[in-house]
Amino acid sequence: MFCVAPPESEAKMNITKGGLVLFSANSNSSCMELSKKIAERLGVEMGKVQVYQEPDRETRVQIQESVRGKDVFIIQTVSKDVNTTIMELLIMVYACKTSCAKSIIGVVPYFPYSKQCKMRKRGSIVSKLLASMMCKAGLTHLITMDLHQKEIQGFFNIPVDNLRASPFLLQYIQEEIPDYRNAVIVAKSPASAKRAQSFAERLRLGIAVIHGEAQDAESDLVDGRHSPPMVRSAAAIHPSLEIPMLIPKEKPPITVVGDVGGRIAIIVDDIIDDVDSFLAAAETLKERGAYKIFVMATHGLLSSDAPLLIEESAIDEVVVTNTIPHEIQKLQCPKIKTVDISMTLSEAIRRIHNGESMSYLFRNIGLDD
Repeated sequence: MFCVAPPESEAKMNITKGGLVLFSANSNSSCMELSKKIAERLGVEMGKVQVYQEPDRETRVQIQESVRGKDVFIIQTVSKDVNTTIMELLIMVYACKTSCAKSIIGVVPYFPYSKQCKMRKRGSIVSKLLASMMCKAGLTHLITMDLHQKEIQGFFNIPVDNLRASPFLLQYIQEEIPDYRNAVIVAKSPASAKRAQSFAERLRLGIAVIHGEAQDAESDLVDGRHSPPMVRSAAAIHPSLEIPMLIPKEKPPITVVGDVGGRIAIIVDDIIDDVDSFLAAAETLKERGAYKIFVMATHGLLSSDAPLLIEESAIDEVVVTNTIPHEIQKLQCPKIKTVDISMTLSEAIRRIHNGESMSYLFRNIGLDD
């Protein structure tokens, strides 16, 4: 009996031939760094695809290899042109669907339009619209990270894995802040108190909450709440019916619930975009005696002149993950630091492709986390 050794080309079979293809849907080269890191961790090559803008600004996608019967993972990081980013993803998903891919999994670390997940006056729930568009295009599974509201998962009729970046941020605090035992975790508003509590309990630290900070006031004078006029009419359905009026909100003076004097203040949130509220929180904490101020967030949008404002502020360091590319902002502001989360995303891709349980990535995560 003779044993024939397999050819060298077969012995080194690429995993993509085993049914996994990894694409980046970005036409912007600066947005492809995360995709390259994920591919490197998985030991695969990026799939061959062309994504570009026509002269008339239409998006064109050309897949240059077979995806028939394969698990296709499309990584899309959000650029400054968010609407183009969405179209790139939708067109690529639909292209894979019409090319008979077995499954199409979107890897979207920051889910765009996640702030618009609630009805505001006569607005719309844009997150729901975007979820419907993704499902209609052919997406069969979504991997994302730290959704602005966990309830966004309910907008999809496909499986959604909402991964967490907090383990990496907690590790950064423990390893990069020498005197972190003298720190206090701060919520810049009562709305982010749950996140701050989660961090504080894991680090065995105290918590402080800032209450009464300035927020964007919503005028109710032009949204129809006072229409029809509040004048009793003889044609009223019930003359004695008087609907009680809601007492208008009045913001209290800024107060800090918790002691921050002589301590390191670590402000935690999920998104840092418009930095005005963070700057105001930092000033308040400085006035209350905090000697160092850190800001921790998963998604660093850092729009407009945010880097310059941070550089001139009382904030000592801003730590964000690489769910969104921000290399230009880092050049403008050395205070901005990056934590790499490609390890979690690559492990999620590997487990989904191999049909393994995802519970390992969600261990010790409670309902409120």
